[in-house]
Amino acid sequence: MLSEAEIMMALRDCFDPEVKLNLVDLGLIYAVETGPDPDSTPAWPRQWVKVTMTLTTPQCPASGLIFEQVHNRLAGIQQIGKVKVDLVWEPKWTPHRISEAGRRQLGI
Repeated sequence: MLSEAEIMMALRDCFDPEVKLNLVDLGLIYAVETGPDPDSTPAWPRQWVKVTMTLTTPQCPASGLIFEQVHNRLAGIQQIGKVKVDLVWEPKWTPHRISEAGRRQLGI
């Protein structure tokens, strides 16, 4: 079974197209949950993944693209059978959520 850290690493391939920073370092990924996929076969066990995330603003013009990136990136991993992406607005995203690596990359 993939760990939360492995899933977060995969999500580093997903970028906010306006900011040019990956969603993890931007602080948009709030939580990752996983569990065994009950519909998978014993010969090919897979897992489900639920990502709880936010956007920088409710009016984000790239929201559809961002969700599609997250879903497609995880759905492309062999061990994952089901992907659910939940959008939340609380806690509200602020620039304080950007990681140190992200701050360096953005020059702030």
